[in-house]
Amino acid sequence: MAIVFLTGASGFLGGHVLRELVARGHTVKALSRRPETDAPITAAGGEPVRAALDNVASLTAALQGCDAVFHVAADTSIWKPQAAQQTATNVQGTANMLAAARAAGVKAFVHTSSTSAYSQLVTGVLTEEVPQRGGESWINYEVTKFESEKLVKASGLPWIVFNPSHILGPGDRHNWARLIMMVDQEKLPGIPPGVGAFADVREIAKAQVRAWELQRFGQCYLVGGTKATFVEFVQRIGKALNRRTPKGAIPEWVLMLVGRSKDLLSRITGKEPDITPEGARLTSYTLLVDSSKAERELGYVQTPLDALLADTLAWMKGEGMVG
Repeated sequence: MAIVFLTGASGFLGGHVLRELVARGHTVKALSRRPETDAPITAAGGEPVRAALDNVASLTAALQGCDAVFHVAADTSIWKPQAAQQTATNVQGTANMLAAARAAGVKAFVHTSSTSAYSQLVTGVLTEEVPQRGGESWINYEVTKFESEKLVKASGLPWIVFNPSHILGPGDRHNWARLIMMVDQEKLPGIPPGVGAFADVREIAKAQVRAWELQRFGQCYLVGGTKATFVEFVQRIGKALNRRTPKGAIPEWVLMLVGRSKDLLSRITGKEPDITPEGARLTSYTLLVDSSKAERELGYVQTPLDALLADTLAWMKGEGMVG
């Protein structure tokens, strides 16, 4: 069995990758920036290691003796005032991880990118052959995911890249969980007009570990899920929780207007708004993902949305987040 260094272990997807690696018998050294993240990492079977993405020396020391890096950590902000910090984390942080991996002689680098590297500028179904346009985007998150993925591919290390779509599942406290809690509290003001591809976080973690164990180096994998409009998604949540939901979608132009207004106000208050122009655009976009390559080569599974929602809601109820 191997020794793996993992970033993002205290997060949603990273936590599942940690548990999957441990379940497969691997030793996991997990980057832990703060003492409060040590306990959950230890409980999941990992070894917390103090290092920082902005400190190459600390990363190089942490990577000594490791066979592979799973780089899952990322800043997912969609608020412009946080763009500089996001670029530092997603782009320079990835560059620093790659430099440390080369210096430590690591033999594999598994990178979690995103469908956002393709960008909302791309229309139609995403496949691994579709040219990415994230570098042209006005949304900084898309730019940083594009740029960091480009660094990985040019690193000279044996790499594997994953591009997940909308990630859902048990363990979510900050992503779609916020929307689910708003539905539960009947405080959701409206539904965006976009279309999502809802992927099971557990299956993404399994696919990542499997790809590395199969040494699928030099390969990219789109990992999507059930296609559903956000109206359908919200109404399924409302039905499962027996809560009232809005009947239809807010037009994109209205959502963008609200996003711009709240963004302007946030520059005065300094408080991050619940809707930004970037968020309005991303939730008005139709995301269509072809996961057939991952299904064929890695046994990736697209969990039916109702089953995935049931598991997610059961976990959230157990945590006292809904119900």
